[in-house]
Order: sequence, then structure tokens, then C-alpha cells
Amino acid sequence: ILGVLGNLLRVFSLAFLPPLILALVDGEMDVARHFAISLGIAALTGSLLARTFEPSRLLRRPEALAVVSGAWLVVAVAGGVPYLFHGFSPADAFFESMSGFTTTGATVLTDFDAPGRAFFLWRAMSQWFGGLGVIALFVIVLPQLGIAGRQLFFAEASGAPSEGISPQVRTAARKLWMLYTGLTGLLAVLLMVTGFDWFEGLVHALTTLSAGGFSPSGTSIQGYANPAAEWVLVLFMVISGTSYTLQYRAISGRPDALVRDGEFVAYFLFSLLAALGLSWLLAGGGFDLDALRRAAFQVTSLASSTGYASENYELWGQGEKAVLVLAMLVGGCAGSACGGPKVVRWLIMGKFLKREMTQALHPRAIVPLRYKHHQITPQIMRAVLTLIVVYAIGYVVIALLVIWMEGCTMEEGFTAALACLGNIGPGFGRAGPMDNFAFFSDGAKLVLSAGMWFGRLEIVSVLALMNRDAWQGTRWSGADRSPSRLRPRRAAGGGA
Repeated sequence: ILGVLGNLLRVFSLAFLPPLILALVDGEMDVARHFAISLGIAALTGSLLARTFEPSRLLRRPEALAVVSGAWLVVAVAGGVPYLFHGFSPADAFFESMSGFTTTGATVLTDFDAPGRAFFLWRAMSQWFGGLGVIALFVIVLPQLGIAGRQLFFAEASGAPSEGISPQVRTAARKLWMLYTGLTGLLAVLLMVTGFDWFEGLVHALTTLSAGGFSPSGTSIQGYANPAAEWVLVLFMVISGTSYTLQYRAISGRPDALVRDGEFVAYFLFSLLAALGLSWLLAGGGFDLDALRRAAFQVTSLASSTGYASENYELWGQGEKAVLVLAMLVGGCAGSACGGPKVVRWLIMGKFLKREMTQALHPRAIVPLRYKHHQITPQIMRAVLTLIVVYAIGYVVIALLVIWMEGCTMEEGFTAALACLGNIGPGFGRAGPMDNFAFFSDGAKLVLSAGMWFGRLEIVSVLALMNRDAWQGTRWSGADRSPSRLRPRRAAGGGA
């Protein structure tokens, strides 16, 4: 595990080069030196781990999960080094870095005027790398992992049912990253057409396609007062919440793939209806195009877990806030860059509840559960129910811990927990869209950082590693991933 993490960290160190170069171009020599030191620390640490612990070419399921979980911690720690040079405390640096790589978008930054462009480029890049999954990228650039690379890719992928692109995992990962990169470039160009300069367009493109939400403006998108750019961002935030595998199928010869996918249709219709309902509330019971833009932006921002704000929705009424909380809870599609429980799980949950109600009226009825023309097995149903229950429990536990440690209001504690566990970003109160998380104590920030980590890994994957059976000599079959005890070898004398 440590050997694989060393290889990942060694390749990750190259990510410090773009902000380093930009700092040199801007004449920020101290900042360039900080990124150079960060690069050296990551490269040296990764090399030492890779040389000391030989990476295995075959990982068991628990080991693959440990590598995936550990990778997010490792890159968050390494990615926090530049923040330390900027003057952040260790807890703040870890929080900001974890928020970036998990594409949460919550920030402790209070002064947006002091940092230079290299600093904001690094924040945006951290979200872009985390958007489609750090492991998916490393599967492409580390072919020497062999079989382990395939296991890492599937350990990183969402547990919800989704469509595959190719049986060759590296080919699939490469196609996803080509699509992801192409859409990022397209959005950057469109934002420049609407009036952003090249740097603003690039940074917002990186943090939109990744459903991240970091902005170089302290007032997020509101600071640009650009309605045309907001409509462009609405479109691409919807895209960021849509399965990238589904998008690839749609642009590679199956244009009807989107309308035939039940999860995307449900996600799109929910976003549309929520935006219309919210605009009706904002317009005072009527229709107004400006209210529709404001509503569509915030609904798509929170449903896709991007977390941008085009205005301070803290000033809205309670009904309007209720719609936004609902958008946070529903989330986007499995296989997308967004966080949260995903629409597909709510769909499966709805089918399950419908079957239970039918069988309550007709005990002898046999009602099979199906999704995308496939039967929903008891294993999938159990996994969906488990994640939703654990997600709800985690939400309450984190909120209560933060309230107990910080003494904040219930609104601030619960929305901050939801924002971090769902990788959404802003909450309400002092953690609202025009504020930040700097007021939380170091202990509360570490709890919220853990929530981001758990949420990005969909909770159950981390909890599974705490089961002692994962580390007590089990062998996992690649076909069904079921554990079987290792048979003892016989000694030469016939003894076991």
C-alpha cells in the first residue's frame, strides 16, 4: 500500500509545475520558491516510499480501498504545503486542501486580494484533479501498476449502477479525461467570450467541470455581475452533475443516450422544476426572467455540488432556502464530478418503497425491482440502503460534534455538516455563500475535513477498512469480490 501511494505521490508532485511557472511569469519569486519546495517534498517523499516498499501488482479488495482512501489523504497533505507557506495554520491548510481535492469548495480564506494568480491557480487545479478522481488519472499515467490499476479504478468508482465505456480500464479512464479536458477548454473559451479575462475563464472552467466552486473572487460569481456568464455556467454545472460515461456515449454515436437514461432525466427534471418553483417564489408569485436566472443558477450550483453563488441567498426567505436544501440533498448523477448521495440511489429507494407498499396490500405479490432493464439484486439494494442510512447518521453526528465543539447555531452546524459531507461547499449563517469557515475552531475544521474525506469516498468504503475481516488473511475473488479464507499450506512433513 505504501509503495503504491509513493508512486502516486511521485507523479502528483508534477502538479506543482503550472503554478510554479505562473509565479515566475508574474515575478512572484517567493511564491515560485514555495511551489518548488512543495514539489521537492512530494517527489522526495514519494520516491522514498516507492523505493522502500515495493508496490504490489495485485491488490486485494481491502488493499485497493486502502490505497484509494490513503491517496486522498496523501494528496490533501501534500497539496496543503503551499498554504502553509502562505501563512495558513496546519488545520487551515489541511482544510483548504481537502476541500479542494474533494471538490467541496468550502474555504477558510478571508483575504482574496493578497494572494497572486499562482495561488488561485493551485486552488483551482486541486479541484480539477479531484473532480474526476485522482485515481482515474493515475491509472493512465502509471501503467506499471498493471492489474492493481484496474482494481484502483473500480475502488474509486461510485458503487451506484452505471454504464461502462470500455472493458479496458486504462482506455476508459483516458476517454473520460479527454472528455473532461475538452469540456474544460470549451467552457474557458465561452467564459472569455462573455467578458472574463483568460485567467478568470480558465480558473472558473477548472472549478466548474469539477463541481468544485473555488473562485478568485471573495463574493464568488456575484463579484463579476455577468448574467451571460451565469447562463453559460448553469449549462456547464448541469453537465458537471451528469455522468461522464453517459456523456461520452452521447457524443460518440448515441445522441439519444441522455433522454433514455432514467437517472439523467430525473436529475434534469428535478433541477428544472426546482428552478421554476424557486423563481416563482423569488418573483413573488409570478414569472420573471431575471428571477429565473437567479433561481436556475443556485439550484444547479447546489444540486451539482459546485457551490457557486450568484448572490447572497442568506437574504432569501425560508421557503426559498428550503428549495436550496432540497437541491443539496438530491445531488447529481452517479459517475459525475458531484458529491452527495446521487439521484440513482433515490430512484432505487423509491422503487423499493413502492414495492414495499404494494406487498403490504398484496402479501403474495411478486414485484421485481428493475433499473435500466436490469434486475436490482439484493446486494445492490442493501448497498443503496446502507449508504443512505450511513450518510444520514454521518450528517447528524458531524453536525452535533461541530455544534458541541464550536457552540455555533443549529442552522450553521447542520448546513456546514451537509455542505462538507455532501462535498457541496457553502452552508448557511456564518458558513454562508458570502462568508467562510474560518470562524470554526481547529478541532471543528478537522471534523469537517474528515466529513469531506468520508463524503468523497462515499463513507462505506472507509468504514469497510475498519472491519477486522479486511485485514485477517482473506483472499478476494476478482469475479464476485467475495472473501474466502486462505488455505494453509502443508509442510514437508505432512503437518499443516
